[in-house]
Amino acid sequence: MIENLTMAFLVGAIVFSAILLIRGPSVWERLLALNLFMAKSVILLTVYSVVTNRTFLLDLVIAYAMIGFIGITLICRFLLRGGRTK
Repeated sequence: MIENLTMAFLVGAIVFSAILLIRGPSVWERLLALNLFMAKSVILLTVYSVVTNRTFLLDLVIAYAMIGFIGITLICRFLLRGGRTK
């Protein structure tokens, strides 16, 4: 019961971070929303994996988290170096 409630709250948080990602006033707030979206997705997949007893999903969660971290890092470096010059 509590697991389903947790997953419902996480889905709501993912929806709100997706709205912030679309409507963010600045690039940095959109980047923060993207990071929140990735983190909440990782947590949701982890909870789902534990609830359904599907341990193979934990491997996907770890890979998804690593890809998200590398992606956010590369986007930050790109933006800090000036982004596109054109």
